[in-house]
Amino acid sequence: MSGPVRIGLVDYGMGNRRSVQKAFEHVGAKVLVSADATALRGCDGLVVPGVGAFPKAMRRLHELGLDQLLLEQVSGGRPLLGICLGMQLAFECSSEQGGAQGLGLLAGEVHELPHDGLKLPHIGWNEVALRVEGSPLLEGLPERCAFYHVHSFAPVPAAQQDVLGLSTYAGQFASVVARGSFYGVQFHPEKSSAAGLRLLANFTQICARSATATPVAS
Repeated sequence: MSGPVRIGLVDYGMGNRRSVQKAFEHVGAKVLVSADATALRGCDGLVVPGVGAFPKAMRRLHELGLDQLLLEQVSGGRPLLGICLGMQLAFECSSEQGGAQGLGLLAGEVHELPHDGLKLPHIGWNEVALRVEGSPLLEGLPERCAFYHVHSFAPVPAAQQDVLGLSTYAGQFASVVARGSFYGVQFHPEKSSAAGLRLLANFTQICARSATATPVAS
């Protein structure tokens, strides 16, 4: 492909969009921040950031018609990255605030992070044990690597083969997942120094290869 990779940052009103945008620009991507499904379809890959409550996030995605866009993205084999809440939304449902249905891109549910008396939300740097072999998202990262987390809930994937990274608070939780063209991280790569930037650069390269194989019309 010619020119920089075009990353579409899905703007549904929840999340630290500016810092994610700057991080992708730092690794050489061109970023479109938009809530317009038509404009986002012209990008080489999409990113769903997120900070806040699962039920409200799903309502916002549905109101804007972006839930269907995300389902189309993955069914068409185009790359999609979910960050923090954006990762959780890919699962079937969440128990947060009375519960809500998710996108169902991965089997499993989202529940409050086991904490055994530790403070919630879980905030700060935490080591993640990574299954780096064979994963283009984790290429060049060590098998144990620290990333910056801010969350009170975490997914419980039904399929262990979808889990590429585990971290521990009071107990273990899934911190990196992948299935097909969907990738999700519970931490904030845009706040995770060199390791986080490497992960975002890897996703950008995934998008570049996908665009070369199956160009998306703009």
